[in-house]
Amino acid sequence: MEVRRIRIAANVHPGAHWHNGPVFGVIESGSVYFQVSGEQESILRAGDTFYEPANETIARFDATEEGVTFIGWFPLPAGVDAELTMGSFPV
Repeated sequence: MEVRRIRIAANVHPGAHWHNGPVFGVIESGSVYFQVSGEQESILRAGDTFYEPANETIARFDATEEGVTFIGWFPLPAGVDAELTMGSFPV
């Protein structure tokens, strides 16, 4: 299990991405536009939790005008590092 505190500055919109394993998280402060591809967009605020499925496109994880800080849990098998790949997951 890898755990990270991640900060994204105000109005930063990294674009679509995907992970090699699932991600579980909680917003610590600020807010973010969140959307898993094919699902409805939502705004996550302090205290809200989220789940990003492995090998699926995350269409949005874009900081709002207040920026965002969140804690992410990356459960992966021993010897495998958490990876983030920009762009859409290849089908």
